[in-house]
Amino acid sequence: MKKIILLAALALFSAPVLLAGPATAQDKPKPNVETYFKTMFKKLPEGWESRIVQDETQRICSETHNNPPQAEFEKIKAREVATIEYPADGNVMGDWRKGEKIAQNGRGGQFSDEPGTERGGNCYACHQMATAEVSYGTLGPSLTGYGKTRKFNAAETKAAYAKIYNAQSVLPCSNMPRFGFHKFLSVEQIKDLTAYMMSTDSPVNE
Repeated sequence: MKKIILLAALALFSAPVLLAGPATAQDKPKPNVETYFKTMFKKLPEGWESRIVQDETQRICSETHNNPPQAEFEKIKAREVATIEYPADGNVMGDWRKGEKIAQNGRGGQFSDEPGTERGGNCYACHQMATAEVSYGTLGPSLTGYGKTRKFNAAETKAAYAKIYNAQSVLPCSNMPRFGFHKFLSVEQIKDLTAYMMSTDSPVNE
């Protein structure tokens, strides 16, 4: 009888220990992305922290895995459309030759770049554009013949400018950078890129 009581006591004593065993992977807290990024880089340039703080659009896209409910989708689109700055004269077409250089240039936003380094769009990292190019990424769709397939339409040209300036204004939660919204590229540079895509004599439309 004493043996039974002793075993029961031991069972009661050990039960909480068993319940408080090692946490499973599901129990572990999710890492804070902002904190994680801050620990990745050393000797950050002044003001860098602000670049990893999500705005409302980025937050919603992250939380919904780039698939927001329709109501949020429309809110994002309306909010981002309102940020687009169009040229004062209404002309969204620049010099396609300059646009070609901007599309091929991936410098200007790296830690190793000297201050004043001219910024580029690095467009070929994600898109095929001119058919003569042999190296390009495939994260985004091919843009070969972009203007030609749209018959060089004025409304389509303005839409292309808007897409480059702020891709979220066209497709909420797009993976494409918001070049104009973040002032990474100037209005003139975005005009030149638009011309590269939409000019009749651009290599994109050969």
